[in-house]
Amino acid sequence: METVQPVRRPEFSRFLWCVDCGVYSSILKSTGTFMIISASYKTDIPAFYGDWFMERLAAGWCETKNPYNRRSFRVSLARNDVDGFVFWTRNIRPFLPHLGEIAEFRPFTVQYTITNYPSSLETRVVSGDKSIANMRQLAGHYGPRAAVWRYDPILFTSLTPAAWHEDNFGYLAEALAGATDEVVVSFAQIYRKTKRNLAQAAVRQGFRWHDPEAETKRGLLKALNKTAANTGLRLTLCAQKDFLVEGVNLARCIDAERLSDVAGFAISARQKGNRPDCLCQLSKDIGGYDCCPHGCRYCYAVNNHEQAKIKYQAHQLLTAAVSL
Repeated sequence: METVQPVRRPEFSRFLWCVDCGVYSSILKSTGTFMIISASYKTDIPAFYGDWFMERLAAGWCETKNPYNRRSFRVSLARNDVDGFVFWTRNIRPFLPHLGEIAEFRPFTVQYTITNYPSSLETRVVSGDKSIANMRQLAGHYGPRAAVWRYDPILFTSLTPAAWHEDNFGYLAEALAGATDEVVVSFAQIYRKTKRNLAQAAVRQGFRWHDPEAETKRGLLKALNKTAANTGLRLTLCAQKDFLVEGVNLARCIDAERLSDVAGFAISARQKGNRPDCLCQLSKDIGGYDCCPHGCRYCYAVNNHEQAKIKYQAHQLLTAAVSL
């Protein structure tokens, strides 16, 4: 079994967001060996595996698998090995009770996806209004730098045409104003399993979908960027340089600078994206594929949605990995 080797950082004790003064503060301690933990762009750990995460945090380690050779990796979650956490979720509500303990342990940021899509496309995702309330609660406790709104992936269907996206994005942007300073967008990547799952859902639910030309995507991006700017948000595009328009830059979802702002001291990490055009910095993701039961029909991380639901229901709290 391989072990991920982190890099050295100044040790961190805790971070606090002061609602009254509007600043972050921290206490520095000695030195240790650190890395950023991503939890997880493969599955929604805060929504479905939060108790498991806390068990692994107490144990000081977890396991994950290389998706290509299926070899297991042990990843340290010990205090002296962790720089901070980047959580990815569509529903932070079940995880909120744990965040105080995590904040005492290491700083965190949240990549929070809120799309407000019809249930035909996202069968078990909480409503947009509930997600807005949850994200605003998160920001109220931990500050507007602690979370990034994700409006992705943008999917073009007969239920969600370009004009619908403009209206929907505008509604969400106004509702989230002040709760964050950035929104990350991307356009759906139509992988083979995505194409199959979308086609099946379209037949069952009676909608049509398509992947439009680049100019259509750029046109929508211009409109969304204008709306974002009008609500005080910086819009960035996740790893799709070909669709960039004036005023929009590529995103850095694993962002040491944002973690630094939350922590109150400098955290540095070299750039190591997961694919071309990805500006993310070095991290280790501890999630697993095919175990998220949200039922998003366009999801790249789930091959079979019914099997993902079964795997979630069968998951044991004390197992070392999210997905074995």
